Amino acid sequence: MQDETGSRGDERRSNDGLVPEIGARSEENPPVFNLPTGILVALALICGIYAIQQFLLSPALNQWVAVEFGFSPIRYLYPLDEQSFAWLWTPVSYSLLHGSFEHLAFNGLWLAAFGTPVCRRIGEVRFLLLWVVSSVAAAALHAFVNWGEPSLMVGASGVISALMGAACRFAFGERQRSLARLSGWQPPLLSVGQALADRTVRVFIIVWFLGNIAIAFGVPVLGGGSASIAWDAHIGGFLLGFFGFAAFDPHTGRHTRA
Repeated sequence: MQDETGSRGDERRSNDGLVPEIGARSEENPPVFNLPTGILVALALICGIYAIQQFLLSPALNQWVAVEFGFSPIRYLYPLDEQSFAWLWTPVSYSLLHGSFEHLAFNGLWLAAFGTPVCRRIGEVRFLLLWVVSSVAAAALHAFVNWGEPSLMVGASGVISALMGAACRFAFGERQRSLARLSGWQPPLLSVGQALADRTVRVFIIVWFLGNIAIAFGVPVLGGGSASIAWDAHIGGFLLGFFGFAAFDPHTGRHTRA
């Protein structure tokens, strides 16, 4: 999923309808880091923010940052004109904060794994837009499920769930699509029906939802407690990524060079 291979010239392959993209990376000049710039920037940002919180801020200031930039459903019970503008930015800013090193490391690994094919496909600008929109979608479902609760949510899990949903529309599936990716060609975006008809996608979605349903009922996941995991934000992000990815994808309906 992360490998890129170049090709020579701008020749068209009439047997499968693949269309080369101008300026493709050559095999002779492989990247030093096999991650798109957008993913490297996102990883640097969330890691840098966490480092600042842990090593530079006092406990009191760190708590202020969590309250002012973390997402809390209770904020929307009060008139918006009687509070700060935190209600406006927290549906996005919470996705840049993390509560522990384990939380950060786990999200960072999944961000690299699922964000790489998505960012490589849609580019940095669209990736940023997808991050913002999916963060809001995850926060919206979390607020709906926990309306009026004084909980505080931080973490990029909702965004990463959206990237997983988006990947289901093009990055999984049959052998022909896998060969297309390995040869450096972007497969066309699957429709929702086509994606659900693919066995690999169905199994992934079923397992993913079962895991989050287990979290919702308090079943320990990965050896830890599940009470503090925002499973509803995960689902909100995934649904946005799976059903809404076409709005961010510039390659809909055609094969292009990766």
